[in-house]
Order: sequence, then C-alpha cells, then structure tokens
Amino acid sequence: MELLAVRPGGLYVDATVGLGGHAGEILRRSAPDGRLVAFDKDPGAIAHARARLREFGDRVRFEHADFREIPERLGGEAPQGVLLDLGVSSMQLDEAARGFSFNAEGPLDMRMDPTEGFTAADLVNRLPERELADVIYRWGEEHASRRIARAIVETRRRRHFTTTTELAEVVRRSAGRSRRPGLDPATKTFQALRIHVNRELEGLGPALERMAGLLAPGGRLAVIAFHSLEDREVKQTLRAVATRGFRILTKKPLVPGDAETARNPRARSAKLRAIEREVA
Repeated sequence: MELLAVRPGGLYVDATVGLGGHAGEILRRSAPDGRLVAFDKDPGAIAHARARLREFGDRVRFEHADFREIPERLGGEAPQGVLLDLGVSSMQLDEAARGFSFNAEGPLDMRMDPTEGFTAADLVNRLPERELADVIYRWGEEHASRRIARAIVETRRRRHFTTTTELAEVVRRSAGRSRRPGLDPATKTFQALRIHVNRELEGLGPALERMAGLLAPGGRLAVIAFHSLEDREVKQTLRAVATRGFRILTKKPLVPGDAETARNPRARSAKLRAIEREVA
C-alpha cells in the first residue's frame, strides 16, 4: 500500500476488488474525500465487497467488469493510483462450489464470472488430447503435460469428469512426484485450466499499458502477480512503459516477509511491481 502512495482526495482504482481488503485500506488512507472505483468480473466478489465497504457510502463505486474494461468505465477521469491484484482470490479458493480448489470436492467450473464462458469440465471432457496437453504445458508450465492429458482422455472414454476431486485424482496418479517439496502434483494442471477458462493472461500487457496511460501526473500503478507467467508479462510491460514518461519504482519485485506469509500462506508467491507517471 505504501508503493501506491495513497493520500487524501483524488481518485483510485482497485482493478480486482475481491473481498475488499485493499479497497478498504485505500478508502481509509484517502479520507475524507478520496474516491475509489472497484472492479471485479466475479459478481460474488462485488457483493461481498459492497457489504464490507458499506460504511464508505458514495466514496466507492462498484463495476462488475473485467479490469481490461477500466479505460471505458472511467469515462476519461485520471486516477492517482491503480492497484491490480492478479490471480484467484481466497474466497474463490475456499468456496468448493466454485470449483477452483483440488482440496475440496466441487463442480469442475473455475469461472471467475459464473454467468459466462465455458467451464473447466468443458475443457477436460472435450479438448483433443494434444490441445489439452498444450494448455497444461503453456499455462501450468507442467512438464508432465502429455502424460496427464493422455490419462485424462483415457479416463473420459469411460466417464465424463464432473468434479474437482475426480480430476485431481487422475492428475496426481499420472503426474508423478512434484519437483518442489510440498507442492501438490495437481497444482499446475488446475492453474493451467483456470488461466485458460478465464483468459487471465489474454491481453494483460496491453491492458497494463492502457492503465498506465490513464494515470494523472505523479500517479502510480501497482501490480501483484502470483506465478511466473503473470510476473514475466508484468515485468516486461512495465519496463517498456518506463521508456515513455514513467519510472519504475521496484527494480526488483517486493515479496512478502516471513511474518506476512505466516499470517497468509497463500501470499508466499506474491510479487509486487510498480511504476509512477512522471510529472511534466
């Protein structure tokens, strides 16, 4: 939050509001008259955040929209700060019915916006073996992708996949032991399917460039990534943007300390990068 340099007054954007934790902190720091526009493509997240942030009244506006739509939704206003927290939220992981987690049985869905698009079940039950292997390798960086895809296809000849635990069991049997101690063998495959279902990396670079272009002079864009594919795209894009009237605030990404990861183990892979628009 320090990197965003929130101060009283002005306009701020939380591009992925989730449960509203970051949004609440921005609103407190920008009091008494700072405003926030909170975006999320997950209608459940918008509902939770709206309830949590009720005390801030009309200082906060909610938009059920993907962060790629921010320029159109802001209507030409220049924010002092934009925060983009990528990846899946704790609420989505903890709610078995959303189908994001391999640790609890739920429908094989994985859509951040459950009102649109195809599900993870659609992918694993319909994609040809080679395409499925490519998805798992590209978005999960899973070296056993072909073996996993083959096992999925062989299994679906007998029965369709409908639940997260059914898929996780097949993946674990076929993936072999993880190279990283403590990493569930199903992790990378579930990540790959989630990214593909939600088009998480599609247009991320251009979207970051457009967000940076919206900033007021002295305004800041801060981005939190959770895996190497996201972080690589963020790093390359911010470096390119920094050659055009911006400066990088994080020569190396900021990562959580031991105390923070002890409080929130899911934050252990988070990397924060930020840029600032120069004042002419």
